[in-house]
Amino acid sequence: KISGLKTSMAEGERKTALEMVQAAGTDRHCVTFVLHEEDHTLGNSLRYMIMKNPEVEFCGYTTTHPSESKINLRIQTRGALPAVEPFQRGLSELMNVCQHVLDKFEASIKDYKEQKATRNESTF
Repeated sequence: KISGLKTSMAEGERKTALEMVQAAGTDRHCVTFVLHEEDHTLGNSLRYMIMKNPEVEFCGYTTTHPSESKINLRIQTRGALPAVEPFQRGLSELMNVCQHVLDKFEASIKDYKEQKATRNESTF
């Protein structure tokens, strides 16, 4: 069973950015997500965030080939938790971490520019 979850526009055509692949006869607790146009940057970060969930038994990713920009992210959960939930939670938590880093970075740049302006005013 394969289902596309999100599409993006590229070169005038619709491309699926995310697929959920589930082998026949398996349950919803063991799923492979195919993320197109992604690489180790997202794969390793997302794997780390998902593995922090104690209900996740396994999470790993592979790149299909060095010349292809897609990763296969496999999630296997314990109990009744479907694999989609830790995937969505991991994405959300990763976005929160990235936003926090961006906010701190922008605040530091602002502080630096203010300090630089203050130093320049005091030298004259």
